[in-house]
Amino acid sequence: QHIDDAAAVAAHLKIPHHTVDLVEPFRHAVKEYFAEEYRTGRTPNPCARCNSLIKFGLLLDKALEFGADHLATGHYARVEQLTDGHCRLLKGVDPRKDQSYFLFALTLHQLSRLIFPLGGFTKDKVRQMAAEFSLPVKDKGESQEICFIPDNDYVRFLERECGLNPNNGGVVNLCGEMLGRHAGIHRYTVGQRRGLGIAYSEPLYVLGVDAGSNEVVAGIERELYCNGLIASGFNWLCTPSLPLSATCKIRYRHKPVACEVRDAGEGKMEVRFAEPQKSITPGQAVVLYDGDMLLGGGWIENGVKRDG
Repeated sequence: QHIDDAAAVAAHLKIPHHTVDLVEPFRHAVKEYFAEEYRTGRTPNPCARCNSLIKFGLLLDKALEFGADHLATGHYARVEQLTDGHCRLLKGVDPRKDQSYFLFALTLHQLSRLIFPLGGFTKDKVRQMAAEFSLPVKDKGESQEICFIPDNDYVRFLERECGLNPNNGGVVNLCGEMLGRHAGIHRYTVGQRRGLGIAYSEPLYVLGVDAGSNEVVAGIERELYCNGLIASGFNWLCTPSLPLSATCKIRYRHKPVACEVRDAGEGKMEVRFAEPQKSITPGQAVVLYDGDMLLGGGWIENGVKRDG
């Protein structure tokens, strides 16, 4: 349906329409990564990975092969070209739709070739313009959470299409005491409350997932909070001077919080929060900002609880 919609818009605008087969690269780079992250007890971020490797990796390369100067997409973010030839990535002006968080892993070379024409508009304004231009997709619904799982049932996808077995194991507290049983670690993510099925004096949340022991660690809400985190695979869109003061997001809908970033050695960064934050989730991204400008980001390895 998406391909047909794109073709209809191209026909309406009287511009060429091409389809590019990236099914196999997408399967290797995104779907297999998605399953492997859950298999190892982490929670993946497929959109950020797809953006850097597929949309603005292979697809950008293909666009340049076609003779294009730039690749334009509908992401709610902004690229600002500077007078010295460099560029920077900014949040979209619509805070409800800003997607800069998912673009942290792009390179400056990629950014220099990108145009985000919707970044300066609200979603309501874009809808209005689509109607004014009589675009065939003017009434098209919102895109789903994960594009390759149309029904949003990621457990079914992992078990039926990726071969993850619902291997039962223990649910333990931070002291290692048995609280109950789980039906497969891929069914759980840090901060999750539903699905534990354990009677307790207070509501229980998932604190962590240990693939090595096949255990889910659960505890009460206050045990979810950390003073910081360790991140790897950091990608900088600026030249950082560490330690660095910034704000950060630890998931897409997270309200930015003040933080300080330090080099943790071995290619990792430590991010210290001004106030403790809950549900630090390995496999997700921590993304740094200076106001609207995205500074860089990396992949969360673990939370840090110590104060010193």
